[in-house]
Amino acid sequence: MKPRLYEKFVKEVQPALMEKRQYKNVHQVPRMEKIVVNMGVSASLEKGAVDDAVKDMAIITGRKPVISKSRKSIANFKLRENQPIGCRVTLRREVMYEFFDRLVAAALPRIRDFRGISTRSFDGRGNYSLGISDQTIFPEIEMDKIKRTQGMDITIVTSAPTDAEAMDLLKLMGMPFAEKGR
Repeated sequence: MKPRLYEKFVKEVQPALMEKRQYKNVHQVPRMEKIVVNMGVSASLEKGAVDDAVKDMAIITGRKPVISKSRKSIANFKLRENQPIGCRVTLRREVMYEFFDRLVAAALPRIRDFRGISTRSFDGRGNYSLGISDQTIFPEIEMDKIKRTQGMDITIVTSAPTDAEAMDLLKLMGMPFAEKGR
């Protein structure tokens, strides 16, 4: 069974974008290609910090994260070569739509004083990056079991050639962008 958001994309978003942007072919319509979730962990924290981040990210995304290791030693940051410094997950297809649905419908509205996300975080090539300062906004995380609050970066990669097209796609998919008047 296809995710709810994928069916919405096929039935509502694609026809709306074709009409608005005057695309001649369905394959010209921008779509989400992948979502990359990244958690960086300070190297100066204890050894269990990376394991806790991996466990939390596995609960949030439903996939086992890949542990990122440092490439070089940097004395000023107390960083050694091949030391674990974070973890990341790349989500595609059905899992991507499920995660995006949970992010938009459940997680983002749980942020305190939430008035929408910034429209200025596009990279110029149609990709959107979002920083979250606390992993507890996801309903899957139990507040009693976390030892430290951990932020994460979420990057939504689209096939849109421009930021305006990507913004139209994400707005129609339900992303709560902040209004300019506020």
